[in-house]
Amino acid sequence: MTVQIPEPTAVLEAAKRIAGWANHTPIHTSRTLNEQTGHQIYLKCENFQRVGAFKFRGAYNAVSQLSDAQKAAGVVTHSSGNHAQGLALAAKLLGVKATIVMPDNAPAIKKAATAGYGATIVTCPAIDREAVCLQLVQEHGYTLIHPYDNPNIIAGAGTAALELLQEAGPLDLLFAPVGGGGLLSGTALAATAVQPNCRVIGVEPAIANDAQQSWQRGEIVRLTAVPNTLADGLRTRFVGEHNLPIMRQYVSDMLTVTEEEIVATLQFLWTRLKLVVEPSAAVALAPAFTGKIAPSGQR
Repeated sequence: MTVQIPEPTAVLEAAKRIAGWANHTPIHTSRTLNEQTGHQIYLKCENFQRVGAFKFRGAYNAVSQLSDAQKAAGVVTHSSGNHAQGLALAAKLLGVKATIVMPDNAPAIKKAATAGYGATIVTCPAIDREAVCLQLVQEHGYTLIHPYDNPNIIAGAGTAALELLQEAGPLDLLFAPVGGGGLLSGTALAATAVQPNCRVIGVEPAIANDAQQSWQRGEIVRLTAVPNTLADGLRTRFVGEHNLPIMRQYVSDMLTVTEEEIVATLQFLWTRLKLVVEPSAAVALAPAFTGKIAPSGQR
């Protein structure tokens, strides 16, 4: 793989490209949350994004930049979750055929949702997903749109943070959950572009801390098995080759949270703030909510 690291300005360009297609999602604040944590907290609600997740941003940014020949041939990816639906919808809007490789045990509701956006579903054992994708690329000439290890996916994902930074004003700390690293690296690029003094911090489950290990060592660390964390969107064994260099250059720190801390944060979001979000989203708030970040009134 040729590794082309996007510049921070790529997020600004992506924002123009997806304008009018991606939802401009709201920012939520809570006096109760601020008082409990000792911080001024701003939550970027990507659960109100198209397909219910930030993944649509990167998918549309990536597919829209393909050549006419690539669009005519179609795109393929491997995903059992939000990227599958994000790519399926982006491809449909742009008139491109999408094929999604999903594991045999993917929930029926996710398969149905992805197919509902017009994508063709191919199933296989989870361990074979990448190999099946490559086979389809060779057989049909599809363009592979990787879920996170792709410069245009990274830049598109960063537009969520860009909106937050532009609307909330100067921030001291910006937290993003980490799976493969697409959202975190895009967030770091966005902050560097418009608020370089803002410290970007990645957060991941303690039982799935491959990104933290990779960031500390300066090389990709691969877990031996898929981590069984409640935060199912973060069940990756390793970060991407495009993602780690960005994380090493622009991310200030990497934190982990326990499964119990994820649950406690998720319960607060559901019951007190009435925000129906995935466990993976709660991971980003968990350090502040559980007291890992000392109260200081920071934004």
